[in-house]
Amino acid sequence: MDIQFPNLIHHAIPFFVAFVLLEIVLTAWRRIPTYQAKDALSSIAMGLGNVGVGFISKALIFGAYTLVYQFRIFTLDFSWWMWILLFLGDDLSYYWFHRTSHNVRYFWASHIVHHSSQNYNLATALRQTWTGGLTGSFIFYLWLPLLGFHPLAILFMHSISLLYQFWIHTELIDRMPRWFEYIFNTPSHHRVHHSSDTKYLDRNHAGILIIWDRMFGTFIEEDEHPHYGLTKNIHSFNPLYIATHEWIAIFQDIRKHPKYFWSYLFGPPGWSHDGSRKTSAQLRAEMQDSE
Repeated sequence: MDIQFPNLIHHAIPFFVAFVLLEIVLTAWRRIPTYQAKDALSSIAMGLGNVGVGFISKALIFGAYTLVYQFRIFTLDFSWWMWILLFLGDDLSYYWFHRTSHNVRYFWASHIVHHSSQNYNLATALRQTWTGGLTGSFIFYLWLPLLGFHPLAILFMHSISLLYQFWIHTELIDRMPRWFEYIFNTPSHHRVHHSSDTKYLDRNHAGILIIWDRMFGTFIEEDEHPHYGLTKNIHSFNPLYIATHEWIAIFQDIRKHPKYFWSYLFGPPGWSHDGSRKTSAQLRAEMQDSE
């Protein structure tokens, strides 16, 4: 059976550009200081690089899914209920991948790219990793082909999730209807996720459904306007540096302190053997102690 799905991301690129330009005009008109030319160009460059690397990483991911699919427990056809189950399975997998990416430095080294901008806009949505697919982010989804979901259907669902998450990177939308805010990820929820404020760190990991955060205790409401970026910003617009700076930092830590190899690679971001840096949990504990 010849199965083909359209490449949604490639088809969406002109719309990404159009909506970024529209947001630039609207934010300028409403005097919302959310765009900085060098930062936006860096984000767009990261997005283009992600598309380029994607030709290799998607082949790797498809190969991994196909290999696991050979040992599938069930064979699921393309019926309507399969798509519902796949949507839920993919979105749950994304939640745990995303949450892990904030708690394990190895995965954070790729994901930090998306958080490195101190601005929050639709261009920031395009600031994507160049290394995530190559370093194993797909392992969080391997249970899907094992159950019997077709690899191409899984990749198609990945694209749907990525497309959904584009529009939530904006300050032009305050709140959606209450029922929508309760079920789905929204600009308000995702602004929290991009915040560098201590109380907001490592919260709201949802892809499409915010219900996972509500279920697993990582949800927090937006009540104060967030400050965006990292707890220690990189102050660079160089795409190559943005893509690799955390990997370089990991290798430097391991070279200087090989005894703590495992902790510097797989410990939480901010962990240090001498306490000179702080993890999100430590920063949150300090904030609570000072209140």
